[in-house]
Amino acid sequence: MKTDARRLPTAPLALAAALLAAFLVLVAPLSASAHDSLTASSPEAGSTVETLPAELTLTFSAKLIDGEGATEVVVTDASGASVTDGPATVNGAVVTQPLVAEAAAGAYTVLWRVVSSDGHPISEEFGFTVTTSTLSAPTATPETAAPETAEPTEPEQTAAPAPTSESTDGSTAPEESSASTAWIWILAIAGVLVVVVAVVIAFALRGRGSSGSERSTDPSAADSDAPSER
Repeated sequence: MKTDARRLPTAPLALAAALLAAFLVLVAPLSASAHDSLTASSPEAGSTVETLPAELTLTFSAKLIDGEGATEVVVTDASGASVTDGPATVNGAVVTQPLVAEAAAGAYTVLWRVVSSDGHPISEEFGFTVTTSTLSAPTATPETAAPETAEPTEPEQTAAPAPTSESTDGSTAPEESSASTAWIWILAIAGVLVVVVAVVIAFALRGRGSSGSERSTDPSAADSDAPSER
């Protein structure tokens, strides 16, 4: 009876160990393969590239479920502006996202969201760095040439002679007035001279008349004296 009591507990322990081992063997691979995962990307996470590529590719461990709104990829630059060019496309386990042709240098962030083959959505975020800008800066220079500013100056230049003509008109007015006043003075002086000459002539004629009358009276006096002396 003692030997039977010692052997009974070993059977349940062995059975429990066998069940646990079977559970780990079967369940662990199932849990590991429950969701798909990102296996590769171009550009790679944390890498440095010279210029921004024409497209971003994401490769997953299994074929993804595609549909409206199922796949979304957002790529932003250091300022937070999006550099994606159109929607992403899914081809089996590969997602392709077109990018813009011109982009600045700096750090870029990738945020993706897909639907795994088991129907569960998964998402992740990573970044990469661009060293050379592909922005075309000279395109902004023709806009700042400002040809419009030269046009307003032309009316101002043409309008400038207008005040000079007014000033000349104003200057001729005093000359005409001074000329008219000069003629008035000339006429006044001429009138005074005419009056003076007339007065002189009148006095001269009066003097001649008085001398003639005196001469006419003298012979009569002589005639009257002559007989008296006789």
